[in-house]
Amino acid sequence: MKNLFYALTAFVAISCNQSETKKKPQELTLSEVEEENTFDSTNYLGRNESLQKLITSPNSVRLTGIDRVKLIPIYKLRKTSNRGIQYGESSTYYEYEGITKQEDGFHYFMPGIEIIEGYNLINIAHYDVSTERLSYFFNKPTLINVAYFPGPKKDSLAFQQVTRNFFLVSAYDEDSNGDSLINKKDLRKFFYINETNSTKKQLIPKHYSAQRSTYDYKSDIMYIYTRHDRNKNGQIEKTEPVSVFWIDFKDPGTLKKLI
Repeated sequence: MKNLFYALTAFVAISCNQSETKKKPQELTLSEVEEENTFDSTNYLGRNESLQKLITSPNSVRLTGIDRVKLIPIYKLRKTSNRGIQYGESSTYYEYEGITKQEDGFHYFMPGIEIIEGYNLINIAHYDVSTERLSYFFNKPTLINVAYFPGPKKDSLAFQQVTRNFFLVSAYDEDSNGDSLINKKDLRKFFYINETNSTKKQLIPKHYSAQRSTYDYKSDIMYIYTRHDRNKNGQIEKTEPVSVFWIDFKDPGTLKKLI
């Protein structure tokens, strides 16, 4: 029963953000995306928003398990919103079998991995304190569903301390169905990003869309459940087949197919 509870909790947190159903739909228009065709520290943060179609704001600085690296979520705001609005980004901790409590008692969503769930989250800034280098996960506005990053507190797996040095992002980055919007009707991709944000890989094959994910503590791997866009219309129907892929957290830049 306990394992079932955590499985259900993970499903709710990652799959579709069901708690957001009362909010306005998350979407980007193609004009908003084309207007912001590149992200850098000079033309993006602190720009004159009155001249822009896309109003954005950075949120709180997030510490990571890579001490020198900080993350800053960037949000799309409605024109009636106050700039600098604070979105809820409280940490999410769960206990699960096989994990022993550390001195500070932190247990992340997956061992060593914290998450940021997106609601109009369109990018994440990556800042390296040691080099004072600011970069972005994506070079254009992208609708991020969930971002996974190394948690700043100690965590353990099978009585051994576990550390992570990579990022994973589930996101919608193109208008795959051709309706001039980027939203949850499009295909959701899954990206690996290395610790310096110098390498980014799209893991899921073309014409597949991520639906949800689960964690296997016995093998320290993540399963990604997808649907195959078999008719290649750029969106997913419930009649289309499910495939399961997996990522070994010891080699997170490689995706393998289970079934």
